[in-house]
Amino acid sequence: MKSSTREFKDNARTALADAGLQTALDKMETGFVVNRANAAAKLPEFEALRDQGRDIKNHTLENLDFYLEAFEAKVLEAGGHVHWAATAEAARDIILQICRSVDAKTVTKGKSMIAEEIGLNDFLEANDIAPVETDLGEYIIQLRKEPPSHIIAPAIHVSKSEVADAFHEAHDQLDPNRNLDEPQALLDEARAMLRQKYLDADVGITGANFLIAETGSSVIVTNEGNGDLTQTLPKVHIAVASLEKIVPTLEDATALLRLLARSATGQEFSSYTTFSTGPRRDDDPDGPEQYHVVLLDNGRADLLGTEVREVMRCIRCGACMNHCPVYGSIGGHAYGWVYPGPIGSVLTPTLLGVEEARHLPNASTFCGRCEAVCPMRIPLPKLMRHYREKSFEEKHSPVTERAGLGLWAYFARRPWLYRLSSGIGIKLLGMLGRRRGQFRSLPLASGWTQHRDLPAPQGQTFQQQWSARGGRRRLDS
Repeated sequence: MKSSTREFKDNARTALADAGLQTALDKMETGFVVNRANAAAKLPEFEALRDQGRDIKNHTLENLDFYLEAFEAKVLEAGGHVHWAATAEAARDIILQICRSVDAKTVTKGKSMIAEEIGLNDFLEANDIAPVETDLGEYIIQLRKEPPSHIIAPAIHVSKSEVADAFHEAHDQLDPNRNLDEPQALLDEARAMLRQKYLDADVGITGANFLIAETGSSVIVTNEGNGDLTQTLPKVHIAVASLEKIVPTLEDATALLRLLARSATGQEFSSYTTFSTGPRRDDDPDGPEQYHVVLLDNGRADLLGTEVREVMRCIRCGACMNHCPVYGSIGGHAYGWVYPGPIGSVLTPTLLGVEEARHLPNASTFCGRCEAVCPMRIPLPKLMRHYREKSFEEKHSPVTERAGLGLWAYFARRPWLYRLSSGIGIKLLGMLGRRRGQFRSLPLASGWTQHRDLPAPQGQTFQQQWSARGGRRRLDS
């Protein structure tokens, strides 16, 4: 997928002006957010489980080479194949070779962010292999020729009428006057169109939520059952996953699964949780003749031992973006690459470089909601701050921005001067805004006043009030 992270500010302005997108995003607060809170509240040990999940991932990352080798040995023992891909290009070539080995013409795909990361669909099409997305959301955006805008809900930005328009255009062999006003009609049509695709496919490609070193199994989590059909009906199943998806044991995977669905959709467990271990055996009623796992590095091994290694604990639940006020205002496409929201604001500069993605770590209010809900307790604000500092140190930001921060730092290192200048500024703004009580425009603050009024300061500064209270939160404490 081509990156447009350098145009983040323009992307965000376009998103804010998109009325349809804003309507779609408004539903997130009453959907994902409420459901996650309810699911967590029903599980008394939820917070302890988050600690356990963090510790499982930390232990795995500290011993990643050992568990990857153990996983490979178990896959081979079960009759499968493991392919190591250092780069996105290598992963694409490996998958193409497997497809060509069975003369594949059609490939069905389950939802996979790694497949998006390596640009797999475009690559297969360029090599005369037709990829068919089978997750309903992914199918919709494939018809619309768009990338996903969310990790677990790729078509969250698309309205029902827009889905109907896409179906009318793509399914032109059907009655053009058919009624697609109801969600059930859309679902039935997608199911009917995809059913034969499952049967025709020579290869099925899925991602993996987890890879289990103890058994050599790959695990996928879905709510539609499309992943099961994708990996059991074709002759070949390819699971493509990044290195950090490995976990030591079945018990560890179960612990993380208890966190995943609750954090993502508010379910206790997803409708389908499928474990795949090797190809079909002689006494199996179904399953692929070949089972391949493509393990992608693409820069991840370089993160071990660095300041941002904690990002590798991510289990792709999407909770951080569901609760992020920035994502909730601009959606996923504005971020310009595969991973949106707070996790993308850390992962994208990690994988593409700070210069390419320097805007993303700044796309945060630092309210801390992302860290508060992350099931793996990833300190996302801290990691974004790291990249903000790195961007400043490497001089990727404009001269005016660095000069402004340098000026602020000069005052911040001199508390008496900071208090004096801020006190004068507060009084001056208070006098200028006394009549209206707010500013509709203000020099150097257009990014704020373009979308909302700025209240005129009243009374003392925060530091003055804090000093007057003797450094106490309340006067009576």
